[in-house]
Amino acid sequence: MIPIHELISRIRWDPEFSAATFEIAYYDRILDQVVRVPFRSLHFPEDSHFSFELVDEQGAVHNIPLHRVREVYRNGERIWSRPSAPAPAP
Repeated sequence: MIPIHELISRIRWDPEFSAATFEIAYYDRILDQVVRVPFRSLHFPEDSHFSFELVDEQGAVHNIPLHRVREVYRNGERIWSRPSAPAPAP
């Protein structure tokens, strides 16, 4: 499976691939749930290669690390998901 940072780069820079509607589903620690947001609402600061920024409805900026991304959707279809963590040994 393609690493999430490579998929995000492809969405950002490949005009043919990115001619679609994308959503990112990430784990929100405050809400304790996975949240889906439109890719176009994300910001990628040049000095940060391991996270993205998201501005909420109140205007607050949230820095989301890439390891919290759980799924990526293209035109409503899931195209990427993070593998589940292995179950702890008994």
